[in-house]
Amino acid sequence: MKLNKPLCLSVLLTAASVFTARAEIHSNLCLYGCPSGSPVTNDLIIRNIYLLSSNDETNLADWVAYKVTPTSIGSGKPRKWKPDPLLDDSETLEPADYKGAHAELGTDRGHQVPLASFAGTEEWYSTNYLSNITPQKSALNQGPWKNLEEAERDMARQEKAVYVMSGPIFGDSDISLPGADEPTELPEAYWKIVSVETKTGLRTATFLMPQAAGRKDDFCSFIAPLATISETTGLTFFHAANYAEEAHQHIASPVECRSWLK
Repeated sequence: MKLNKPLCLSVLLTAASVFTARAEIHSNLCLYGCPSGSPVTNDLIIRNIYLLSSNDETNLADWVAYKVTPTSIGSGKPRKWKPDPLLDDSETLEPADYKGAHAELGTDRGHQVPLASFAGTEEWYSTNYLSNITPQKSALNQGPWKNLEEAERDMARQEKAVYVMSGPIFGDSDISLPGADEPTELPEAYWKIVSVETKTGLRTATFLMPQAAGRKDDFCSFIAPLATISETTGLTFFHAANYAEEAHQHIASPVECRSWLK
């Protein structure tokens, strides 16, 4: 873990020395608290436009959290992949690690925090750090995942702010990036939680998308209970003390999803 770089805009905290396994992380990028329950060996990276919990075992992020606003959205920024400058070489992937992955595995370099959602900010380039990238199947990345990211931006233009948490899910697969010199398991699925504040409380849609999702699949067909995401990942969500369950509207069906996000 590198600590010899200026941290005025980005702060790297070592979870092992600061947080317990169930530490509560609070940020204005997370409604009612950020995810808790990541391994204590994770590195928590705090940037102005997102938070990221980097796992030393997978060299990928267990979760990211970000807030999309009308002014953060933009376009035309390049995808220039770089290792995360706040992590040791052994804790983050390098561009060469993805060499041959598309040809052999059919994967893209999939953003967890979307570039387009922050291309209107001065820190858009940090979304291209490989700590924020996962090997995501092309059909998923360019299909329902991309369409859901676009829906987040459309909603942000209407709602003023959309809060998102996202991360990978690992199964029993032993598939890894063919060119990587660090252990990097291919995720089995991805989860995403999209939330907005309303006059009556919190409205949330939760998604669980398998790597095998088709390019033309409707993202609303992947609506899943929040409890399923929590049980599968071991993470706790919306744990802040002022959270009121009765004021939390969960989108529970594809029909409700389509009426809200489309």
